[in-house]
Amino acid sequence: MTTFPSTNVEDVRTLVADRQLAELRAMLAFWPEPEVADLLMELNPTEQMVVFRLLPRQISSEVFTHLDTDQQNELLTQLNSEETRHLLANLSPDDRTQLFEELPGQATQKLLNLLGPEDLREARQLLGYPEESVGRLMTPDYVAVRPTWTIAQALHHIRTRGRDSETINTIYVTDTRWRFLDAIDLRRFIMAEPEQTVEQIMDRAYIVLSAFDDREQAVRALRRYDLASLPVVDSDGVLVGIVTFDDLIDVADEETTEDFHKSAAVAPLRASYSETGIGELVMKRAPWLIVLVFVNIFSGAIIAAFEETIAAVVALVFFLPLLIASSGNAGSQSATLMVRAMAMGDIKMSDWARSLRKEVLVSALLGISMAVAVWLVAFFRTGSEVALVVSLTMIIIVIVGSLIGTVLPFILSRFGMDPATASGPLITSLSDIAGVLIYFSLATWLLGIL
Repeated sequence: MTTFPSTNVEDVRTLVADRQLAELRAMLAFWPEPEVADLLMELNPTEQMVVFRLLPRQISSEVFTHLDTDQQNELLTQLNSEETRHLLANLSPDDRTQLFEELPGQATQKLLNLLGPEDLREARQLLGYPEESVGRLMTPDYVAVRPTWTIAQALHHIRTRGRDSETINTIYVTDTRWRFLDAIDLRRFIMAEPEQTVEQIMDRAYIVLSAFDDREQAVRALRRYDLASLPVVDSDGVLVGIVTFDDLIDVADEETTEDFHKSAAVAPLRASYSETGIGELVMKRAPWLIVLVFVNIFSGAIIAAFEETIAAVVALVFFLPLLIASSGNAGSQSATLMVRAMAMGDIKMSDWARSLRKEVLVSALLGISMAVAVWLVAFFRTGSEVALVVSLTMIIIVIVGSLIGTVLPFILSRFGMDPATASGPLITSLSDIAGVLIYFSLATWLLGIL
């Protein structure tokens, strides 16, 4: 593992205060960009600008991409027009697009006016694609060759254009109208004979994305096929860019975080938890909690409807929390498994019947094992009649809770909603209602109370 010279924030502050800038520049030269970004976030605005302006232009652009949104905005307000122009010019097109997406429209337009003609054309093209589409993530910096070229010509072109490319691990083949034909590993060019043509080493085995595809589809494709980059085409099959692994890692993290938030009945946060204010946290969490308050009223209404059953056998109340918790837990487990499997592409809408059959069998076995345990407790505490009610209820509510957790993500997906909305609290509340109704109905019938 590579190690880097260590220092602390106070050392940097001392060097800035003493104006020992040459020594500070030399020290920062040994630091990787993420470490410099972490350093900047611990300095005050004045110190940040001193350190940031000491960095070479290319490195400063890389450091900038590792800062959070608020930090980027703060830096941009302190840079003059010339410094901002150089910063934007050195950002990769996909990083530049991400920056523009997160800024207010007026600020974005102001920055667009600082771009050169070529960068401006690229930025407007990328911003023209739908939000959260592959087109917003792609970079137009790639290396393409023609099928009629010899390997020697292609390698010469790769050496010439590769310096400005996002990656040269994969070389793309297009025709004279830039329509995509193939994606070839650089290794095959190196191993081929110089006089061979590119067409002779083409196998036309490739995975391609549309610029209008959802970015989650790109994440799934890279994971499934274990690729470092993927070509992106427009509706005419023209190669308009590529998406790379490092860009999609960030997307995968964002989507996973969003699903975690939704699964806990929290509206997705726009920033990290530490950067989110108290007011926004309340607004993100309150709506679902208020909805669940009204949903849970049904549980209370069902309990009130069975007052005579409860009065006749008070011991039934002892097992109520245990049973409804088991139903909710079983439902949350099933929902978590379904939502994750759907997000990973492991399960599709057409698999709902197979998933349902599988979950019925699994939940039945789980319910029986849990029923045996609860029967022993109920038998020694209240006798055989209540033990029978409790154990049968356990089997039924575990199955029902699991089915709710399995079916709800498919229903939400069918109506175009995010399956992650089938959150733990929602599943638990629905399972609680079903569990209370099943428990007291079964008790009333088996014990012959009414």
